[in-house]
Amino acid sequence: MGLGGCIILIAVGAILTFATDWDMQGVNVDLVGVILMIVGLIGVTTFSSIARRRRVVVPPTTPVVDDGRRPTRDGYSDGYGV
Repeated sequence: MGLGGCIILIAVGAILTFATDWDMQGVNVDLVGVILMIVGLIGVTTFSSIARRRRVVVPPTTPVVDDGRRPTRDGYSDGYGV
């Protein structure tokens, strides 16, 4: 489940808990809404911890050697423009 799915779970849970006054036989709609919000929050924290772990930057293993020379391309020395 992605981040969008977790946010949708939180939103649906909040709607069921705070914005409805349904009475169903044998089902506590407020409790279902709270459970959906908790599951959504657990999903958001899990997703963010996994995303943070993926962003680890690994330094290059081989050293970069720079001899100070830069290639110059003026358009005439390499045969073009003759």
